[in-house]
Amino acid sequence: MKLEIKNVTKAYKQKIAVHNFSMEVQTGECLGLIGPNGAGKSTLINMVANIIESDTGQILLDGKRISSMRKEIGYLPQFPNFYHWMTATETLMFMGQLSGLKKDTLEREIPQLLTKVGLSEEGNTRVKTFSGGMKQRLGIAQSLLHKPAFIVMDEPVSALDPIGRREVLNIIQEIKKETTILLSTHILQDAEEICERFVIIKEGQKIEDTTIVELLNRNSNNKINFEITAASLHWLNIINEFSYVKNVEVFGNKVKIEVEDIQSNKDMLLASALEHHVDIIKFAIENDSLEEIFLKLVV
Repeated sequence: MKLEIKNVTKAYKQKIAVHNFSMEVQTGECLGLIGPNGAGKSTLINMVANIIESDTGQILLDGKRISSMRKEIGYLPQFPNFYHWMTATETLMFMGQLSGLKKDTLEREIPQLLTKVGLSEEGNTRVKTFSGGMKQRLGIAQSLLHKPAFIVMDEPVSALDPIGRREVLNIIQEIKKETTILLSTHILQDAEEICERFVIIKEGQKIEDTTIVELLNRNSNNKINFEITAASLHWLNIINEFSYVKNVEVFGNKVKIEVEDIQSNKDMLLASALEHHVDIIKFAIENDSLEEIFLKLVV
């Protein structure tokens, strides 16, 4: 389902948490909402999940107001809250019945959901014994109970240890094959790994709407790093004559070549290297890291 956020604003007393914010999430897309703490991510997520209302603007799902589409939305908060004395199965049964699902449907679906999130052996285990990662996986199962077409996740792995984080990311990778996802995070590696596109929010406003590849290319230094054998260094005399080669730096067998346009020129350089039988040990494009770009944008 397609999500449309149109000129949404939300203020608390004197602070504007989200200001005139617009974006779209296409059907089947996994979009990362990225920003530092206090940027307005959770406020925006809560409006999309229909937990709070915007002061102005519209949020539409499949062309309809978000308030009328609650049955199509799954929501995973940053810290899922459960009754610790319940088992995993009892938790999902209780939550499902609160959502209006029939008992016989839940009895059939819950074991499948627990298997899907890696908790098939923990159905009769009380939640109070669960690790943070297990609780987060149970939260994902809860958000999937009613088979939503759109899922909202607020910082799903930020509080987890590396093992729990990996478990949850793997589950999200599987879920994204079946549904549309909006995921907020300040962990850039997560957005890079599981989101096709991301939006950066700063002080309640959208400052970027792009893909990882587009952003990295836009912030490329237009430099290509080669490592070649000593017998291939004669090739440098050849490429120095190319009009698109702006500068060549040599450090032993390592060569840094600055070009005019990284996308087209890298292919031309590789073709030349193959033509002249250059023995390439290593080839890499020199870019700022995603974290470096992010800091430039939000600091």
